[in-house]
Amino acid sequence: MSSTLDISQVAASLIPSDIRSVAEMGMQMDDVVALWFGESAWPSPEIAVEAAQAALGSNDHFYQPNSGKPQLREAIAHYYQKIYQLDVSVPQISVTGSGMQGVMLTAQAIVNPGDSVVVLQPSWPNLGEAFRLMGAAVVPFSLIEKERQWYLPLDELLAQLTHHTRAVVVNSPNNPTGWTMDANEQQILLDHCRDRGIWIISDDVYSRLYPHSDFAPTFLSLTEPEDKLISINSFSKAFSMTGWRLGWIVAPASLEPTYAMLNEFNIAGPAAFIQTAGARVLQHGESAVSVLKHRLAHALELTQSFLAETPGVTMIQPTGAFYAMLRIHEMENSVDTAKDLLLQNRVGMAPGAAFGQSADAYLRMCYAQPDHVLIEALNRFKSYLQNKS
Repeated sequence: MSSTLDISQVAASLIPSDIRSVAEMGMQMDDVVALWFGESAWPSPEIAVEAAQAALGSNDHFYQPNSGKPQLREAIAHYYQKIYQLDVSVPQISVTGSGMQGVMLTAQAIVNPGDSVVVLQPSWPNLGEAFRLMGAAVVPFSLIEKERQWYLPLDELLAQLTHHTRAVVVNSPNNPTGWTMDANEQQILLDHCRDRGIWIISDDVYSRLYPHSDFAPTFLSLTEPEDKLISINSFSKAFSMTGWRLGWIVAPASLEPTYAMLNEFNIAGPAAFIQTAGARVLQHGESAVSVLKHRLAHALELTQSFLAETPGVTMIQPTGAFYAMLRIHEMENSVDTAKDLLLQNRVGMAPGAAFGQSADAYLRMCYAQPDHVLIEALNRFKSYLQNKS
């Protein structure tokens, strides 16, 4: 009897993330300062915890509509009006069990086998993988680093987006680079895609983690309700609720029945009490975002100041999110370096190669940490570089 299970070709084609491979090594070790995952070190807002506990106590335990609890969908619509000054209608909103599920449902909703989907890189690997799993031909398009900043070669991107392109995937502010697409670039891309019938998939989970205003530039400010734009969002980042697995999609209202049906055959929707907590956070938890943004600004300043005095590394300036991309001088392989840093100095960072080959010269660190953790990690990292020089 063969010891190999007869699994699908799609399942067999899955490749574990290089981030996960480094993290799983580190999880078996003691005294590791882990900066590999994309989450802040601070707990979820107390208002979310209290709302979930109250909902559990009031028997909020039952199935909800596939598009999400009406209370939460209405809260999301009001949130856009209050924060973004945008009129997003409830039929445009579908609740998901995380931003990632929103990406997967979107791939299932709009992609056919063989479709061409362009993904801006460096990018979180799961973005492209979701579309590849649905049979799309994923075409990476790379940002470029110049003078310690990230740039989008927009004319080159537009040249790649033709009538044969099904969708373009944009994550801004970006994981892992912290790059943010400006409103002028968004308008040019939107006009180009409108003319060619191309979907824009906008991963907006870091939208609020933008230090220059309440939110980063968003395609939603430029589009009409039936434009071919899908915005994917989440409670994970801005509200420090990664473990709650709750997100939402804003899309043309005509797609809502499709998302509802796909959700029925997926998880049928997040737990009722978690949706109740999500609504409460959107209605009354804005102070949590303000506190987090203040903490992140301080952590970024600390990181920049420290690394400016550290030989052997160049930090590329982020404009949003909570990541720093570190270009390690004379590094040949980011996966090997990330593992060596972990083994030698007990610091966990994500290898740049996990975000596309164009990022193999970098390590990514999540700086959303309190001072004592960040300082310890940076001191260990500096020691590692000194020993390698």
